[in-house]
Amino acid sequence: MVPVLYRTDTFQPKIMSQIEFKGIPTFRIFNYNEAVEFYIDFLGFTIDWEHRFAPSDPVYMQISRNELVLHLSENKRFRTGSVTFVDTTGIETFHEELKGKDKPGSIPDVSITDWHTLQLEIEDPFGNLLRFNESLSE
Repeated sequence: MVPVLYRTDTFQPKIMSQIEFKGIPTFRIFNYNEAVEFYIDFLGFTIDWEHRFAPSDPVYMQISRNELVLHLSENKRFRTGSVTFVDTTGIETFHEELKGKDKPGSIPDVSITDWHTLQLEIEDPFGNLLRFNESLSE
């Protein structure tokens, strides 16, 4: 007798509306303290968790602010130069918050794009780009 691995009479494939994805980008970082200074102290993220296999091993960590979740890793197998599009509400308030923390002129202005969004691009110290975008109401 052949064992049954699943019941074929009750199997129903998921339809498209039942399939969900959630992406979490992983950014390569080179220095833990510099990453904390930039992402936590400056951008206002919170550290959700950190993992190291041993105290001297590279960190792999999760940070978040509202619904934006990022993974940061010192592991050499990850690359820098990622661009992450961030759907944003309140971009001008966020811009003012950052300007209040930084030297004047070092935060780019919010720009209006050809595709009718407000955009603020911020590069981290490791070459990764966060592209904050807010749709303009019509």
